[in-house]
Amino acid sequence: MDLQVILYEPASFETKPQGTSPCHATADCLSNVSRFKINEIGPADASVLPVESTLREGEQFANAFFDTETKVKIAKALDDFGVDYIELTSPAASEQSRKDCETICKLGLKAKILTHVRCHMDDARIAVETGVDGVDVVIGTSSHLREHSHGKDMTYIIKTAIQVIEFVKSKGLEVRFSSEDSFRSDLVDLLSVYSAVDKVGVNRVGIADTVGCASPRQVFDLVRTLRGVVQCDIETHFHEDTGCAIANAFCALEAGATHVDTSVLGIGERNGITPLGGLIARMVVADRDYVLSKYNLRKLKEVESLVADIVSFSSCGGLSMSWWLTNSVQINIPFNNPITGFCAFTHKAGIHAKAILNSASSYEILKPEDYGLSRYVHFASRLTGWNAIKSRVEQLGLSMTDAQVKLCTQKVKAMADVRPLAIDDVDSVIRAFHLDLTAAEENPLLPTEKMIDHEMNGNSARQITA
Repeated sequence: MDLQVILYEPASFETKPQGTSPCHATADCLSNVSRFKINEIGPADASVLPVESTLREGEQFANAFFDTETKVKIAKALDDFGVDYIELTSPAASEQSRKDCETICKLGLKAKILTHVRCHMDDARIAVETGVDGVDVVIGTSSHLREHSHGKDMTYIIKTAIQVIEFVKSKGLEVRFSSEDSFRSDLVDLLSVYSAVDKVGVNRVGIADTVGCASPRQVFDLVRTLRGVVQCDIETHFHEDTGCAIANAFCALEAGATHVDTSVLGIGERNGITPLGGLIARMVVADRDYVLSKYNLRKLKEVESLVADIVSFSSCGGLSMSWWLTNSVQINIPFNNPITGFCAFTHKAGIHAKAILNSASSYEILKPEDYGLSRYVHFASRLTGWNAIKSRVEQLGLSMTDAQVKLCTQKVKAMADVRPLAIDDVDSVIRAFHLDLTAAEENPLLPTEKMIDHEMNGNSARQITA
């Protein structure tokens, strides 16, 4: 098949002034890092759309079981967050899946509703009757899947893809065609099928790193090559097996992709896919104003907590609620989760704390207040510095000179060298120290501030960190 290589022209060649931040991507007329949209699992215009796939890919997570009520809750939460597309499990998967698809389509959400089906006319006929706004069609193109999954050759794949796409379009619906296992597929095969479906008017083509084997450079190269072959939008789907899902998604956008498939907390088959929150964190750094104007970031923690709680309960199978409450090992939001992990805005080391207290941007690239969250300066450890203790003294409404705070910090460190400290432990040390200072002021026979300074200067072995 002859391939026509075309020059893709985005809706706008506007680029942000370079040099305003070292975190800004290099200007590139094909890059969509400042025009992205999220498809929970991407768009009809030049913006990048995350396609949110918690209700499709996420349902393939080992512990997931979503009944109709649960699916409705998740769909509404994603819609409140502001995703552009919500992708649902194939209505051909089961009778209940079909009914659930119809139910969500009737909710009147702002997000467009998609469903994900095999490249087969039987699946397509069922999908177009559910009320969805679009149909995502997929078939394996690698030698692995052609031999061990569906057993079809490329001639059959192209012929069937065109048939299904034309049928879906005849119903007035959006349609995406995606290869499966794209990065282990022959490049000529891939470009042949993408070129063929582009010519019949597919809305977008999809690239899928189905086994999570791709590297960012491979992603950039393939997307940039494909961008020169098709005029339609490009959707991308990255699995997390080797830890590159977020980096791969960002590189795809830099290369000209328009859509990224995501799921809440990244749940999905095996290790899952690009997490919604992780992608948002990456994109905020690339273009904060755009992301803040498009998505309700204060809803992120709410939707992640909702899904985490649902998956925790699902993992218990048919066990009673009382058993679950007392015995279940819950699936929590990971401690290092971008944005919403409990440590995401926690600062512990003394030199970090000093800088953060002076200017938050010194050790933070994201602003917790954008997400309705707050930062925390950890002061209950041997690593604490006197600036962190001074901040806590002020929070407690007490008054000390810097010299006094430094001596108090020594006492906190001495205790922290013996055992882990809780906040109450440190507060007790601070209050007791302050009480001694007050008593000293009332009784001149007790140590004065000059004596404290002398004690500190004489204790050269103990260094006070910043």
